[in-house]
Amino acid sequence: MRIIFFVVILAAGLMYSYVAFTNLDFLTMTGRLGPGFFPRGIGVLMVVFTLWSMSAELRPSAAEGRSDVGGYAGQVALIMGFGVAYVLSLGLIGGIPATVIFLFVTLSVLNRNRLLQNGLVALLVPAAIYVLFDRLLNAAIPEGVLPLPF
Repeated sequence: MRIIFFVVILAAGLMYSYVAFTNLDFLTMTGRLGPGFFPRGIGVLMVVFTLWSMSAELRPSAAEGRSDVGGYAGQVALIMGFGVAYVLSLGLIGGIPATVIFLFVTLSVLNRNRLLQNGLVALLVPAAIYVLFDRLLNAAIPEGVLPLPF
């Protein structure tokens, strides 16, 4: 069943990459990064990591020790709920605060007993996203009802 999942994800990644490479420009007419810059990178990484995961799954040692196949259904549902709440909160509180909260709550579930590490990741990743998109690429980050002071 996992191989079928990987094949579906690989097909989606290949289709996504095809669209990114054929329909979106890598650079604009002025030489700045175009709308195809990030989608191309994401598509290539998606295909590479899916192939890597598929090859790891096909190794004989990967099948050993898999007695808890359905043991993570509750966590998966919880994280999916966090994802839905994150998307809904983007317009309400803004991209940066919503990302900080989402990362901290999600990491607290997945990476228990590491409060300092979770807090640092939850603060540093959105800060890097802010610097990259807002300052360097001059791209819009969703603002909430009350815009950020910076």
